Amino acid sequence: MFFEGSEKKVEVTVTEHAPNLRSLGHDFWTDIVEHSRAEIISSSHNDACDAYVLSESSLFVWDRRFLMITCGETTLVDGVLRFLQEISASNIALVRYQRKNEYRPRLQPSSFEDDIARLHQVLPGKAFRVGYLDSHYYNIFHTAHPYQAHPDDTVCELLMYHICGPVADYLKQQGQTREGVRERLQLHKLFEGYQLDDHVFEPVGYSLNAIRGPFYATLHVTPQTTNSYVSFETNNPSDAENNHILSRLLELLQPVSWNVMGFNCQPVMPERPNMMRLGANEWTLDCGYRVLYHHYQQSDQCDVYSFDL
Repeated sequence: MFFEGSEKKVEVTVTEHAPNLRSLGHDFWTDIVEHSRAEIISSSHNDACDAYVLSESSLFVWDRRFLMITCGETTLVDGVLRFLQEISASNIALVRYQRKNEYRPRLQPSSFEDDIARLHQVLPGKAFRVGYLDSHYYNIFHTAHPYQAHPDDTVCELLMYHICGPVADYLKQQGQTREGVRERLQLHKLFEGYQLDDHVFEPVGYSLNAIRGPFYATLHVTPQTTNSYVSFETNNPSDAENNHILSRLLELLQPVSWNVMGFNCQPVMPERPNMMRLGANEWTLDCGYRVLYHHYQQSDQCDVYSFDL
């Protein structure tokens, strides 16, 4: 059984002249999600944020910004273009679109080049690629509007490949439960004070949304042995909290390799036995984000089977 866990992600910030995005309502966001070839499964809300668990990852909506993450064979750019039909491009302050390279790109309905060609028709911008072309890499596009991100506007990401150990073995089994996943991943300790909303997929797979005020955290697990992929990200600016979560996830899931990406944050990897840092990039985007991208690998690998990238 194959499922593409590698994700596409878009973050859209609107100007003060645009309508309040949370006021657009559930039906509006259902339409955006459906244009991306996904469905809303459940939702959670607080005074600052609306969070939706999707059939393929997550959607978060604030007053002036939304973040949508999709995996599988989704068409996230279709959802973005549908949004722009309702909210004029003149109301856009920034669009940042990211796309991880896939295990089986030939199954995708579009490539990153296709996506940005369509975005360029309505939103001029710049595109970048970071990582290894013969392994894991990330594509990034951002609009060319005169926008400068605030230094406190942060995102911290951890992407893990080929997970191992007893927790990974449980996640790969059919018949897992929400309570079983939460207990093994110690989620109530990792996300203390957050409101949790999660879903266990059939036959395997797991998604979590967590919100606390304006802060979100999300965890997505594609546990298949041949192409296991786990992603975590948060906009919490606390380096101490983020470093603790990254350390515990690495300890619990024991990935063979992983990437850390930060936008205006500096996650610190704890020293681990047999850990090697194979690459590091740091640069600043014109839109004001200081970007960090590091790639790590374990020198003693568990038994895994991987497709050619």
